[in-house]
Amino acid sequence: MSEHSRQEVARRAGVDPDYVDHIVELGILKPGEGDVFSAGDVRKARWIQSLERAGVPLDEMAAAVQRGALSFSFLEMSAFDRFAGLAGVTFQEVSESTGVPFELLMVVREAFGLSEPMPDDYVREGELSLIATVEHQVRQGFRLVVIERWLRVYADSLRRIAETEADWYRTEVVEPFFEAGLTEAEMLEAQGEFGSEMAPLTEKALLAIYRGQQEYVWTKTAVDSVEGALETAGLYERLHRPPAVSFLDLSGFTRLTEEGGDEVAADLAARLRALVRRSSQEHGGESVKWLGDGVMLYFPDPASGVLASLDMVERAAHDALPPARVGMHAGPVIFQEGDYFGRTVNIASRIADQAGPGEVLVTQEVVEASSASPLSFTEIGPVTLKGVRGALRFHTAHRLASKAVRVASPT
Repeated sequence: MSEHSRQEVARRAGVDPDYVDHIVELGILKPGEGDVFSAGDVRKARWIQSLERAGVPLDEMAAAVQRGALSFSFLEMSAFDRFAGLAGVTFQEVSESTGVPFELLMVVREAFGLSEPMPDDYVREGELSLIATVEHQVRQGFRLVVIERWLRVYADSLRRIAETEADWYRTEVVEPFFEAGLTEAEMLEAQGEFGSEMAPLTEKALLAIYRGQQEYVWTKTAVDSVEGALETAGLYERLHRPPAVSFLDLSGFTRLTEEGGDEVAADLAARLRALVRRSSQEHGGESVKWLGDGVMLYFPDPASGVLASLDMVERAAHDALPPARVGMHAGPVIFQEGDYFGRTVNIASRIADQAGPGEVLVTQEVVEASSASPLSFTEIGPVTLKGVRGALRFHTAHRLASKAVRVASPT
């Protein structure tokens, strides 16, 4: 067990030494024999100051602790060991020793969900491992803008994971403890014990999913590399098609959620996500971002994108969801920070607004890239879109009668 002096607690928690003295006097922090403190006490000092800065009165916290109505002992549990303290080095010193620009180190701090640091602020111990990775990338000649994008995607994705965990932890762990009659102090203790058991399991699950996603993406990259090598050797000829971007949304979603409330909206969104993930993955596509009642998707092969879109429209009807509609365009796109940009994206978004309920509306570029596919298209004439130069030829996509999607019957 680590032992720390009052000065070490203050340094590692990032608080003033006088603050440590004050919360000791209030009885919130209690030193052990020889006036030494534990790693849990470091977390207590940091969290208590964060609570105070969030508007929770320090004196009232102290009174609740004295009465036994509140306890911070849960911060001693192993689930919280992952939250390291401050290292004995500043951001400026790290920048000078590693060659990583201070501006990039600011993004590292942001990736941890914290405010931008000053040059003389201390680096957190957990940040050092990320900085080591960034340092390696810098030394390998990675462009700083690429590293920054990578950090922001990691931060955004992992923040959503952490927030989702916190939500189910509240509904499935904390609230049942209260319903069982536990006091606030008892609940904090019980949830800390549960978290110590659960945290290692969730970390293993997170790593397993990450590696599975890596294999999927790396395999796609390998396929492209192998095809390129064979094509260069004159042994294979790829059929080069532009990728396709589509937008799907549910007709009447806003009206239904206004009538049914937030629970109806959440249910519809969850069912739509499940439907979209299934259909897009079956056809080699991916959902890029969710837009409340809809989603933006990317397909390397336009024909597969049309088939996926028809699947989604048909499955939405089968699953008693509001009618789905899709707009799709094929053409060059720009990939950045896990998202796609460019004229193709803008046109696809505007086409979706033109589609009717249950309709998959595509451009001439999609039709031309979908030859030899089990699809037919009905042209509806040239259409002019606001903000888009020139008229576009629109088509309604149809599946050949013998190729209708099969949906599982409810059991």
